Amino acid sequence: MDFAQTKALISGGASGLGLATAKHIIAQGGKVALLDINQEQGDSVAQELGDNAIFITTDISQEEQVEAAADKAVEFMGGINLAVGCAGILGAGLIHSKKGPMPADYFQKVVDINLVGSFLLTRAASRHMQENEEVNGERGVIIHTASIAAYEGQIGQTAYSATKAAITGMVLPLAREFARIKVRVMAVAPGVFETPMMEKITPEVCEQIAAGIPNPSRFGKPEEYAKLVQHIAENAYLNGTTIRLDAGARLQ
Repeated sequence: MDFAQTKALISGGASGLGLATAKHIIAQGGKVALLDINQEQGDSVAQELGDNAIFITTDISQEEQVEAAADKAVEFMGGINLAVGCAGILGAGLIHSKKGPMPADYFQKVVDINLVGSFLLTRAASRHMQENEEVNGERGVIIHTASIAAYEGQIGQTAYSATKAAITGMVLPLAREFARIKVRVMAVAPGVFETPMMEKITPEVCEQIAAGIPNPSRFGKPEEYAKLVQHIAENAYLNGTTIRLDAGARLQ
């Protein structure tokens, strides 16, 4: 894929990894449609990004909203050839705590946003991608955000880890199915990154976490995620797998 010709649909695009990816695409000459639930923040970000960006208020877990957002994105960009799923919530909590058992609807919310939302984005984007003209043997690329918690989930990450592991499990079956429409499917499993998810953690705890990351011993920068998205989009031989982006970190 020629990254300068990118027409990207990005969930969770108003902040964090999604916003960094959007900025990177705009800087390379592409267009972006940002899906997020925070309208005020999304409108502000789209205005900052300029004429090649649009924000569409979307609850990624709601089928009708995701389908409508994809249609609106196509109207704005003239198509979709890249979808990047960055919408997600941490959903930290113990199954049994002093507050009592974890409510089933709390677990379900994490599943709906992180996992069902990824499915809905995939379905909506691929519906449009299959209509694209084939360019160098491709019609589109879909990239989801997993996590190293998919492999080494910590205490309190049961819901989050379950959804991220499920995303890694989706990638290969999707890549095999979408081979017939010439759409590749990949996932990135980030380690600990400087995103809004980490804002509630104290500086002392952040230092402890960073010290346990082999090299470099720091949190990942969202721009580093965006660069990997570009490489995946441009490297046509990457398909059906998950790439760890974690500086060698392994959660304890």
